[in-house]
Amino acid sequence: MFMPVNNSAWISFLRQYGPIPKNDAMYDESIQRMFKKKRIKPINIESLYLPDLIENFKSSESKSVILTGTAGDGKTYHCRAVWSALNGSPIEWDDASKVKHLQLGQTTLHIIKDLSELSQNGSDDIEHFVKFCDSLLEPNSKDVFLIAANDGQLLDALRQVASTESLLLVKEFIEELLVSGKVEIENFRLKMYNLSRISAQWAFPRIVQNLFEHEGWIECDTCSFKDNDSLSQRCPIWENKRRLEGEYNNHNIHSRLVDLLTLCEVNGFHVPIRQLLLLVSNMILGHPAARDNIMNCKDIPKILGQQTISDGSIYRNIFGENLSERRRESRDIFSMLGRFGIGNESTNKIDNILIFGADDPELNSLYEKLVLEDSYYGADPRYRAQQKAYLEGTTEDEGKEFLSQVRSQRQRLFFEIPDSDSDELKLWNLTTFQYAGEFLNDVYRVALIDGKVSSHITSRLVRGLNRIFTGLLTKTQEELFLATSGSNSQAKVSKFFEASISVPRKRGESVSVIRSGAETALLQVSLSNSPNVPPIHLELNLIRYEFLCRVADGALPGSFSKECYEDILAFKSRILTQLQKRRIDEYEDEASNTNLTFQIIKLTTDGMLERKTVEVNI
Repeated sequence: MFMPVNNSAWISFLRQYGPIPKNDAMYDESIQRMFKKKRIKPINIESLYLPDLIENFKSSESKSVILTGTAGDGKTYHCRAVWSALNGSPIEWDDASKVKHLQLGQTTLHIIKDLSELSQNGSDDIEHFVKFCDSLLEPNSKDVFLIAANDGQLLDALRQVASTESLLLVKEFIEELLVSGKVEIENFRLKMYNLSRISAQWAFPRIVQNLFEHEGWIECDTCSFKDNDSLSQRCPIWENKRRLEGEYNNHNIHSRLVDLLTLCEVNGFHVPIRQLLLLVSNMILGHPAARDNIMNCKDIPKILGQQTISDGSIYRNIFGENLSERRRESRDIFSMLGRFGIGNESTNKIDNILIFGADDPELNSLYEKLVLEDSYYGADPRYRAQQKAYLEGTTEDEGKEFLSQVRSQRQRLFFEIPDSDSDELKLWNLTTFQYAGEFLNDVYRVALIDGKVSSHITSRLVRGLNRIFTGLLTKTQEELFLATSGSNSQAKVSKFFEASISVPRKRGESVSVIRSGAETALLQVSLSNSPNVPPIHLELNLIRYEFLCRVADGALPGSFSKECYEDILAFKSRILTQLQKRRIDEYEDEASNTNLTFQIIKLTTDGMLERKTVEVNI
């Protein structure tokens, strides 16, 4: 018989951040309404730019500000926070006016919290934007603006109003800020902050910290299901919270999730603050049997009674497994994390541990450590019963339910395998990207601190490039070979030797991995010390790195990624263009030759590239 359960207002409020049906265009407003209704403090993290915004508008030489970014980056939140910090009236903020006005001494601040709300049909509303553009060119203007808009909305508004020479100049300056990523231009009364530049690696730990420090968790202290000694009556909400907090696993979930989010962003997928809040809420509250697939306190007795605790596992919820496939794919964060294939990918050793580890003496110690020790989400009674039936061949569904549980266990193990065992158990083989861990820790993060990437890694990348550049299964990795088919540098097989570039630095030649100013890792090929022949760069994202490493290990280029293959061939063409510049710079003169000489590349028996000279008499 179950004891009474708390009905926590905080848990009900936390659900609002999750993947429940709501109007995303009014996200900030809906959270604020819930906050006022339930009188619960929302999850707020320190803002990267808010102190600068407030200081700017308090200054006697304040500038107008544009906040850009994708939906969910916090543009409306920043506008409201600035309004509140400058003593704006909460009642005025909540009224229906599209533009808010606030007197700051002799200056008037105008806040347009959503540029798309202004009419685009030439009515009076768009005149506010015209007034904003005019104020940027008036040194003594008493009007400053704070405007929230994504790039497309901003450019559309600029195109609509840019009818005079001065407004065209404003349009040109704003476009320069958008393209360059600069905050401001000298002698131009405008600052631009791109909230999409706030990385998940910076924001996620702060969201988690704010979540766990929230006073609302005090309501759980009197709940009979919190940390109940009987695992069958322990609240999965509290258990998920405890695991994310790091109390159970020394912050493994936290650190591995930061790794995945960082890889998403390095690969070009920005993760907005709103999506991070959705992820954290779903991690703690997700369960397929709950209303909207998000648990509330009143759901706990039913879930415990039906023994479906593991369906609400934090490890499944990270990937949105509590949601239907359609709803999961409609949420960007789950779509991004799902591309890692965690749960679908595995190794023979991992699967043998999960399926046969209980009876295999060689695997039994790992089975106890990785499965049995976690009796809540690991070897719970449901898993052990299905495992036994599967091994004995007595399942009624041909083992489908058990194999589904094995899939969930792979997801759990990705976040639970200790760092000390990650190499032995090939942790990243549980993902689609086997080289993701190496790329993140030994390439990307090393490059960002201007460290030296291992020569072993550089050599492997060069081996992959050589196989693509020549179309031959070579092992050569100390030199980068440039070859063509005689007429086409994009040919699949190129045997006409053009040049070789030393990988270790030698007479201006080198191949290395460096940091770019945009905080990405670049593969740099240098052909000369001459300033007339600058180095060529290839941005290394996760997919390109995996592609080059897989090709270096023997995969056929076209079988992994056609897009990557074409990217590398385009990189080769750029290097050949620089090679031609080097030849001109070095005054190579072949006009006096009486013979036509060229070199053919071929493979030796041990897989190394060698050159054979062919001479044709003229």
